[in-house]
Formats: sequence, C-alpha cells, structure tokens
Amino acid sequence: MLRLSSLGCRRDGEVLFAGATEFFTRGQKVGLTGKNGCGKSSLFAQILGHLEADEGEVSRQPGSILAHVAQETPSSDQAAIEYVIDGDQRLRSLQREIASHEATGSDTSDAHANKYAALLEQFEAIGGYTAEARAGALLNGLGFEGSAHTLAVNQFSGGWRMRLNLASALMCPSDLLLLDEPTNHLDLDAVFWLESWLKKYEGTLLLISHDREFLDGITDSILHIEQQTVTRYTGNYTSFEKYRAEQLARQQALFDRQQRKINEIERFVDRFRAKATKARQAQSRIKMLERMSRVAPAHVDTGFSFSFKAPGKVSDPLVTLEKARLGYGDEVILSAVNVQLRAGDRIALLGINGAGKSTLVKSLVGELPLINGERTAGTNLAAGYFAQHQIDQLDYQGRALDQVMSLDPELSESAARSFLGGYGFAGDAALQAVATMSGGEKARLVLALMIYQRPNLLLLDEPTNHLDMDMRLALSVALQTFEGALVVVSHDRFLLDAVADQLWLVADGRVGEYTDDLNGYRKWLTNRKRQSADTKADGNPAPFRIDGSVTRAESEVTEITEQAFNKGAEKKLAPTLDAAARKKQK
Repeated sequence: MLRLSSLGCRRDGEVLFAGATEFFTRGQKVGLTGKNGCGKSSLFAQILGHLEADEGEVSRQPGSILAHVAQETPSSDQAAIEYVIDGDQRLRSLQREIASHEATGSDTSDAHANKYAALLEQFEAIGGYTAEARAGALLNGLGFEGSAHTLAVNQFSGGWRMRLNLASALMCPSDLLLLDEPTNHLDLDAVFWLESWLKKYEGTLLLISHDREFLDGITDSILHIEQQTVTRYTGNYTSFEKYRAEQLARQQALFDRQQRKINEIERFVDRFRAKATKARQAQSRIKMLERMSRVAPAHVDTGFSFSFKAPGKVSDPLVTLEKARLGYGDEVILSAVNVQLRAGDRIALLGINGAGKSTLVKSLVGELPLINGERTAGTNLAAGYFAQHQIDQLDYQGRALDQVMSLDPELSESAARSFLGGYGFAGDAALQAVATMSGGEKARLVLALMIYQRPNLLLLDEPTNHLDMDMRLALSVALQTFEGALVVVSHDRFLLDAVADQLWLVADGRVGEYTDDLNGYRKWLTNRKRQSADTKADGNPAPFRIDGSVTRAESEVTEITEQAFNKGAEKKLAPTLDAAARKKQK
C-alpha cells in the first residue's frame, strides 16, 4: 500500500531523519511518534507529495486513494453536511456526471439510456443513496447536534471547523488515511467515538498522536523518530515504551561496561608507556582503543523536567459556589450549582461538549460572573488558570525570557533561564519571540508563567493540546506532586488517571460527583446515545442522572431502571423498562 525507500528529510540545513525504509500493508494501523520538531509532520507532507524528499522516495500502490485532514477550512456558506460529503470526491464526480446526463433528457437514444443506467448503478454501488446518512453519522459522532448539520461552514469557530475537516477525511472511502493529532479539538466523548471508528477502518492508517490511551486503543505498531532515525516497533504504544526502556537499559549497561574497560586500558597505558619492559604491551593496548567500536550512552530526546513549588498560605475552602446559575447573559448553562473546592482536592470534570465544563471552570476562577447565586473565594486564594485563550493573550512580540522576568522584578536573568530550561526553553530558545513559536511552545510558556506564580488552586482546561508525549508525561508527574487543589478538563485519559482522584459529571444543566471510573463513563455515554435514539423514536424524553442511570419517572419506572443499572441487567430488563415507560407516557 505504501513504501518508504531510504527516505530522508532536512529542514533549514538540519537533518530531521535519514534512511527511512518501511513498507505498510492494508489494514495496518501505525502510530507515528517522536518529540515535537523531529519530522513527523514533514514525513506526512512527503507522503502527501506536498514536500519533496531530500533523499530516497515514497511510492504508493497505483490507484489507491489517500485521505488526510485539511489544515484550512474555506469560510463558505455551504451547509456543514454538504461540506463533509465533499470528502468523497468520487461520489461528487459521479453526481456531476449524472446531473449532466439528466440535463440532456431530450436524448432518447439507447446509448444515452444505457450510460445513464450504468451511472445510477455505480452510484448505488459506492453508497451514494446513503451518503447523507453516513455524513450525518460522522457529524453526530464528532459532537455536532442535528440542528448544526445544516448550518453554514462559516458559522463555526476554528475548533469546530477542524472537526468538519476530520469528518470530511473520514467520509472519503480511502485506502490510506493520514491523521495528524486528530484529537486536539475533541472532547472525551468524541475521542471515544473516533477510537471506535478507527478500529473498524479497513485501510492503512498512519496516526500522529501524543495521546497514549488513544494510540494504545488503535495501533498495532509504532514508527518512532529519534536521533534522526526512524525505527519500527511491533505492538501498541505501551509495548513500544516497555521495549524501548529495556533497550535503553541494555545500551546503558553496555556503555558503562565499555567505559570501565576503557578506563582500565588507559590506566595501564599511562602507567607502563614509559617502562621499557611494558612498552610493547602499552602500544598494543593503544591500538586496541583505536580499533574499539564505541557504544553510545543511552539517550532520550527530552528536555522537560520541572516541579511545582509549595504554595504559600492556603485558605480552606478555596472557592465555594452556592445556589449558583451559570451561563452567559440570559443563557443559563448550569443551574443549582453547589460545589466547594478544598485544599488537596484533585477533580476531573467529565461531560459531553457544550455541557458546561468550561463554563464551570470560568465561574470557579471568577472570570465569568454568576447569573445568580454566590461565589465565595478564600482570603488566600491564588488561582492558576490555563485555557486556550490564555495562549492567545501572550505578548507575541515579547520573548519567553522577558515574560517570566516581568512576573518578578527581583528575578535574575540566569535564574529565569534556568527556570525556562525545564520547559524546553534552553539556551537561545529563551530569547525566541512568541510570534515565532509553535502551538506547543506557546502552551509550554503559558504553563511556565502560571506555575512560576505558585498557585494553590490550578484550573486546567485542555492543558495537553499541542503538547508532545514527553511534556505530557512531565506535566502528569509534576501534577502528582502538586500540593494545592486541582480541577482539570481534558480528553487525555492518561493525564486524568494520573492526577485526579475525584470525578465530577457535568450533564443536563447540573454538576455532581460521578462515582464510577472512566470506563464506566464510556459506558454511560453509550447508554445516553442509545437512550437519545429511543427518545427520537418514540418521543418519550429520557434525561440522565449524574450517576449515569436513566430517570424517566418515579415509582415503577424508577425502580426498574435502578435494578437495570445496579444489577447489570440492563439488556434483560429493557423490554420491561420500555413497557413501563410507554404506560407512563400514555
């Protein structure tokens, strides 16, 4: 399906990788990993033909169809669902050909009729009559409500347009699919859906992602770029990490053993070089050193090592919301919110996109005024807030070094440089203007600025977007030792599992504790979607409780529902539940 032959890539005179030789067959699902800037996206560009190979070549199976996610979305008034269907170019081409034949309806010749019949047969064979339904399913899976399917593309924000691009790529009946960080603009609900979709994908998948759980759930091999070399490993990301750690340990052991041997030889030479009776042996050992094939020390491409300083004075509680209604202007998003954050709380917020997670975070930090109710902040509250718009508010003309030093007039340049080094801004990188930074570098700078101020409450809204694997791991480790309170919204399940010990669910305009784990939340989402489909079918509303169970009525229906969820007999009791619900509706 795809072959790389001695492929190499350079950027600004620097070698990113060289000698890459790989062969990918149909059905393989390959994760492409490596630190930011190692050449992952450049490799994709070479496969797509957007970037010429500096050496070697890329070849694809003749006639194969390649799909990828466009990085730009035209600002058009075309309906979202039509934009997605455009992803199937073969379907669109056939539609145009059919329309052209229909426009010449006055031609009654047998040849014209036979050609028209053949076109309609092709249209049916490629699923033309189900195209709108398939496009709608893709949009639903990626979080678009049914009413949004007919909205114009230019009515969506940048993040939602990227979802449209992803849906368009998935709509294409491809043999080879390239996805570069497809989860960056998705919530956990959409990540679960995309993971399930990709597992069923029958073509060859090449996937760039820094989401460990996502890679683990999909890939059967890992293509890793490190130290200008592209290496293939069998298995998912966890298998790769384990093998690589063992490999590095073996290499380091060999290096240490060789260094001890070299030191012994050098001591012998230094001791006996000038001694006549030992001179020949000393010269022999010098030649031995010259011929020795040196083992390199084990090396991992990462420059991140940081930790949180202990917060200053801490109030308890830190923040309280009482009888609060949250939203924007007259639009209420969450009602009857009664939550309290105390020192040491470590909370992850769950909920589908648009449920109000970010609204809750903004209200807790005080950025969004309450519609009504009361917000009480502790006297010593020092909140650190990370969100996408914080990145947009950086001084784009300033340098990383200047922005850290502006926080503390007494901070020396050397101390500021040392601090920034832990976030990957070592050496001249600390003097780089924000305007020239990548998305990941800007996110790292915002984290650095936030952490320097020693907050006792961290509110993180999708902090891992644009961060590579090493920085995500460094952040997870640092957050584990953070002594203050933490509230995090993220689609990165590895991060959530590592740092949170409480889950809150934001759903149906309410906030409450969720007592199950992330696997239980995935099942809850599945149940919710199924129940939503039932609602559309019979018109019977079925809102959900915070704990994930269905609440259609009191008495008989409530009792049956609780049995279904508590005893794990949902399928067995489904007919009884539906009958009870229909009885109540009647």
